[in-house]
Formats: sequence, structure tokens, C-alpha cells
Amino acid sequence: MDRIVVLLTIMLLHFANLQAQQNAEEPVKATVNQLFEGMKAGDAAKVKAAFADSAILQTIVSKDGKVSIRNITVQFFADFVGKQAAGAADEQIKFETIKIDDNLALVWTPYKFYYNGKFSHCGVNSFQLVRFNGQWKIQYLIDTRRKEGCE
Repeated sequence: MDRIVVLLTIMLLHFANLQAQQNAEEPVKATVNQLFEGMKAGDAAKVKAAFADSAILQTIVSKDGKVSIRNITVQFFADFVGKQAAGAADEQIKFETIKIDDNLALVWTPYKFYYNGKFSHCGVNSFQLVRFNGQWKIQYLIDTRRKEGCE
């Protein structure tokens, strides 16, 4: 009987810990989702609001066997999004990994990007978020882009 009580206690503690972790992840996910909702809506203000004031955006570019990093400002990106028709830019993500320590969060999201309903490319987004005054903001975003291996 004591073993059953111990096992049940361990299971309950594990469940409570898992629930607490999921609850902590929700505001982080909400900030990342805000970015993609803004993109899909063509809403530059919503996109810009997801980022910290000093945010860095980068993409890894592979061309002719050479790898380089392209830097993009938040303002440039938000302006570009704002010129898109609602529904034109649809980046579909999957939350694969979320790690949180104090005011720092890491988020890894594989994605598929569709433009005007047609598949464009896929890759992975790697986010670093910082919690400022209780609100999560994207501080750093780097992604990969490819057209193959997107299953």
C-alpha cells in the first residue's frame, strides 16, 4: 500500500510540475504567435510590438555552397509586412522546444511559409525572448530557409 501512495504522489508532483511549465510557456508562445498573426494580417504595428526595442533579426542564406548571414531591421521587416495583403504571408509554425530561465526564453519553431496560398520555403526559427516588466518580447530571431526537405 505504501508503494502505491508513493507512486501516486510522484505522479501527482510530476503532473503539477508539467502543468506549471506549460503555464509558464503560454505567454512566451503568445508573443511568438503575435508575430505570425501580425504577418498573416499584414499588420505592421502588431509585428513591431512583438519585438524588443533593441531586437536583432537575421536569416541564414546559403547560395552556391556559401553560407552568409543577412541582417534585417525590425522596422524594415514591419514595413514589408505592412505592404502585404491580409492572408498573403502565412508562416505556419510548430512549437518544438521552449526553455525558460528567469527572464530569458528560447523557442525553436520549425515552419512552412506560404505566400498567396502557395508554398514558398521552410526552415526553422530560433528565438531568444526577454521578459521586460512582465511582458515577453523577441530580442533575437535567426532562421534558416530552404525549399527541400520540408516534409
